[in-house]
Amino acid sequence: MNKGRLEAFSDGVIAIIITIMVLELKVPEGPHGADIKSLLPLYPVIISYILSFIYVGIYWNNHHHTMQAVKSVNGRILWANMHLLFWLSLVPFVTAWMGENDFARWPVTCYGIVLLMNAIAYGLLMVALIRHHGRESLLAKAIGKDWKGNISIAIYATAIALSWLNSIISFALYVVVAIIWFIPDKRIEKKIVKEEPPCE
Repeated sequence: MNKGRLEAFSDGVIAIIITIMVLELKVPEGPHGADIKSLLPLYPVIISYILSFIYVGIYWNNHHHTMQAVKSVNGRILWANMHLLFWLSLVPFVTAWMGENDFARWPVTCYGIVLLMNAIAYGLLMVALIRHHGRESLLAKAIGKDWKGNISIAIYATAIALSWLNSIISFALYVVVAIIWFIPDKRIEKKIVKEEPPCE
């Protein structure tokens, strides 16, 4: 099957996810609502939004690059992609819950669980794509052993466990993973440039 509809649908869902997150940001009200100081109590909400926006952006960016390295999709890939979109669609909920409750234990724990499941879902999508295109495919060569994905899952699991001791440390670990992925991953781009003939 052509990959175009999968890309278009995924882009649409991710755009909606970002829209939902920004709509959760409430404007300060009351007699001092126009004062810059009125934003101070909202800092947990704003920080949570920024981190989640970065995460969703990372997934969109990586999804886009991945789709450039494949030529077609099958039913297994479609469902693997839907599985990823399901967990991504929960990001606005846990973001709002965490921000509205000042990084309390349960919201931070559940935020980590959603991030962990997103990472696992993305890994399953990679497995489905590589099975479809073969171990010698451009994508398989680019992904390799996927050390960044494996390290991310380990950090998420650690952060979830630590959230019962100190939720701020857990949140800091979520930031660490975002930093790891925010640094552009050139594996797929390099493989495409290396193996495809230059445009004339």
